[in-house]
Amino acid sequence: MTSLAQNLVGTAEKHGDRPAIKLDDAVLTYADLLAAARRTATLFASKGIEPGDRVGLQLPNVPAYPVSFFGALLAGAVVVPMNPLLKAREVEYYVKDSGAKIVVALEGMADAATEAARATGIELLVVGPLGAPDLPDTQAEDVERADDDTAVILYTSGTTGQPKGAELTHRNMATNCATSAETLFEITPDDVIMGCLPLFHVFGLTCGLNASVRSGSCLTLIPRFDGGKALEVIGRDKVTIFEGVPTMYNAMLNHPDRDQADLSTLRACASGGSAMPAEVMKGFEKAFDAIILEGYGLSETSPVSCFNHPDRERKPGTIGFPVRGMEQRIVDDEGKDVPDGEVGEIAIRGEGLMKGYWGRPDATKEAIPDGWFRSGDLATKDADGYYTIVDRKKEMIIRGGYNVYPREIEEALYEHPAVAEAAVIGMPDDEWGEEIGAAVALKSGQSAEPDELREHVKERLAAYKYPRRVWIVDELPKGPTGKILRREVSPPEK
Repeated sequence: MTSLAQNLVGTAEKHGDRPAIKLDDAVLTYADLLAAARRTATLFASKGIEPGDRVGLQLPNVPAYPVSFFGALLAGAVVVPMNPLLKAREVEYYVKDSGAKIVVALEGMADAATEAARATGIELLVVGPLGAPDLPDTQAEDVERADDDTAVILYTSGTTGQPKGAELTHRNMATNCATSAETLFEITPDDVIMGCLPLFHVFGLTCGLNASVRSGSCLTLIPRFDGGKALEVIGRDKVTIFEGVPTMYNAMLNHPDRDQADLSTLRACASGGSAMPAEVMKGFEKAFDAIILEGYGLSETSPVSCFNHPDRERKPGTIGFPVRGMEQRIVDDEGKDVPDGEVGEIAIRGEGLMKGYWGRPDATKEAIPDGWFRSGDLATKDADGYYTIVDRKKEMIIRGGYNVYPREIEEALYEHPAVAEAAVIGMPDDEWGEEIGAAVALKSGQSAEPDELREHVKERLAAYKYPRRVWIVDELPKGPTGKILRREVSPPEK
């Protein structure tokens, strides 16, 4: 049995006195975490939660999250993670779609969950930062689950249509966190991992919480990411492993306090979620003397499927090659392999691939037509087996019959010294079908005119690729992990 909860049980037996979870001055040892999780499992059982029932967690990165997460798993339940910033209507959708019987929310942030629970008739459990206030004294017996039983239903971001719940099994998540811990980050009990990725997101859940618990290391939490706070915590807690998305690295790189920060304990940095701009990577590595390894994955793959491994050649700009237990191919629209160097869609299979979309057999069949999951990401593969993401299939711009990939234009914009962030989108155009637009946020204290930025790109890329329309914004829309959301970018009215 590879139950995720057994990772905690095993680590608590070996390293019970070691710190497991830290939030500023609050510290839970592994013995504390297991005891609190088992008492939480008892609480869930007292509220009628049975093996296989769904438990919604609408919590930020506070110790109550791992306590509730492992409590639900020890009770044999299925966890449904939710962004704590969701509105009541959105929580209601997740609850109804998953059939959750209870939702756990944090005091002071429970309005949406309260309203959704009232509308759906399910139970609401409001907890403090360390967990439920009145836990039972007794600890329930751990409920065993099979490898192929569902552990988590992770809702995808819903680029098109309503979000779908990816069913991830105990085996999916346990094997992926083991691969991450052993072969990608080489985690030991002496490591301190930065927990700034949301735990309700698959990257933070697998590579942060689950990999940390499996390895007996300490996860130091930040409830909501802030560049200055991250710099402070890395120095204070002597963080050795930082996992983040590009916007997090960019925020630390451009923070006014960066020169006073001590990041000397960092030994491993990983980036995923979206493409790392080359200028951000170079700037961060130079400023902090730390190497960033890029990887790739999705909610549907638990998530890591590809990575620049620490013991092999690093190729900046690539996502590396498939990780242990996973396979990748580049295919055309018919599912046939394309030659090395040509653009196609990433297809994935392996031990991390989801069971399917919860309650949606048709969507599952469409996504996995032949045993290979179609990612929707366009990429190339070189002769050494390293993959390079070109762009999202649905975000590719077709201008006058030419394929234009937003990432390539964004990379050129990042090379301008005044540019902090950029998002390139396609806009309907009567003459060309689609025209190219770019929203740009500037670094603090810097200035640049749209015409200047347009010419900057025009000098670097083919004539059909440069953005005909550029506009300056205060900030770009971002998802829960800090990933820039192109789909929410729109040009201002002329």
